[in-house]
Amino acid sequence: MARNKVRFLRRGEVVELAAVPPMLTLLDYLRLDEGSRGTKEGCGEGDCGACTVALGSLKDGRLAYEPVNACILLLGQVDGKEIVTVDDLANGGKLHPIQQALVDHHGSQCGFCTPGFVMGLFPLYQSAIAPDRKAVLDQLAGNLCRCTGYRPIVDAALATCTGKPDDAWSSARAETEKQLARLDDGSDLFVGDDKGFFAAPASDAALAELTEKHPDAVLLAGATDVGLWVTKQLRSLGKIIFLGRMRSLRRIADEAGAVKLGAAVTYAEAEESLGRLDPDLAELLRRIGSKQVRASGTIGGNIANGSPIGDMPPALIALGARLELRKGASSRDMALEDFFIAYGRQDRAPGEIVAQIIVPKLKRDEAFRCYKITKRFDQDISSVLAAFKFTLAVRKIRQARIAYGGMAATPKRARQTEAAVASLSLDDRAGWAAAADCLTQDFQPIDDHRAGALYRRETARNLLIKALTEIAGEATVNTRITGVREPVHAG
Repeated sequence: MARNKVRFLRRGEVVELAAVPPMLTLLDYLRLDEGSRGTKEGCGEGDCGACTVALGSLKDGRLAYEPVNACILLLGQVDGKEIVTVDDLANGGKLHPIQQALVDHHGSQCGFCTPGFVMGLFPLYQSAIAPDRKAVLDQLAGNLCRCTGYRPIVDAALATCTGKPDDAWSSARAETEKQLARLDDGSDLFVGDDKGFFAAPASDAALAELTEKHPDAVLLAGATDVGLWVTKQLRSLGKIIFLGRMRSLRRIADEAGAVKLGAAVTYAEAEESLGRLDPDLAELLRRIGSKQVRASGTIGGNIANGSPIGDMPPALIALGARLELRKGASSRDMALEDFFIAYGRQDRAPGEIVAQIIVPKLKRDEAFRCYKITKRFDQDISSVLAAFKFTLAVRKIRQARIAYGGMAATPKRARQTEAAVASLSLDDRAGWAAAADCLTQDFQPIDDHRAGALYRRETARNLLIKALTEIAGEATVNTRITGVREPVHAG
């Protein structure tokens, strides 16, 4: 029988809630129901970090804290986790070390964004890592400050996050792990009734039953997109099936020829396995959203929502990824590129879920490049994303897989350009230019607020030439500002 209460750990105590509206966000619960108003609402879309809180959960049996955006995370998603907010940190009038460091380094002026910075740094403080400046900047990429300036905030982080946490949470780590293990009972969660509910099945059988009975329910993974349906589009989502408690969808299998990812694996969880496939894929993952977004968002969700500007699909298409889709006991397999039919349409039947993504590993004779072009460097949606895989024979291209995002109504391969590139020499620059001209046959991009059609066409062309230039032997220290592939040495 399914459990009918959302349970989570709060200030060392288990909280159980039976009356949880399906669309209730974690932020609204904290501010309006609990009265913990230190957590702020800024953008309401997971972009500014003012609403950042930390979630504690067990990763391979060990307690790990991650920052999340409370404004777009639904309360039901924190079932079985520990919630830590800025309201919890000071003890008996004594500030937490992170808070004190921000005071000491003058890291706060108006203070509106400060709670988010504190909680963005809290997981880094709790880790066994002494970060360098680059790691701190990456940690705080999802937090905006409009008045202080980032230098004193970064200085505070470097002074405090030394890899040796000493606070109430580090002292209670063993006990917290025991409490979270007890909460992780493997039961199915169903709060509500058949007219409206938040469900979080833990078993394949329960998921199959729910999707069969409620094909109109919203399938929820990380809520980094669906959360905006609630906060910005004001949609009414009466039935929600959360996939985050499905162990079968949270598995990562790093096999000899491929990496297999369950569809509910988050970006943060996939970073290590996918990043090993190629440095460019690692850099792409680092630039997807922020730490908060990557801790919640899933690769399966990025695919299933079918966005033409989703970051992962073009790179995965170029790599030759495949999907496993499942409905009840039935499953089917398809090439990822075939999943996208048209804008807003994917090859997925009602009640069918994206279950697994299979990503082939690169072979010795294959070279991969991908580039993300955005208006701002961190936490921005792509204007154009280009990905290339070339199969080489000495200095000739035998085969090409080229995919773009932001150039059409779906993530799409450049078939005409692939044919033109195949058989070219890595020394035939005139041939490269002629092949790049074929992109106009593959794509007719549009003007929108992210980029103009002409800009997209020229950028797509230049990125192809850039990829060929690098693969032909040009060092990326000469072609890139960031994401350099060669080892960089001081001096």
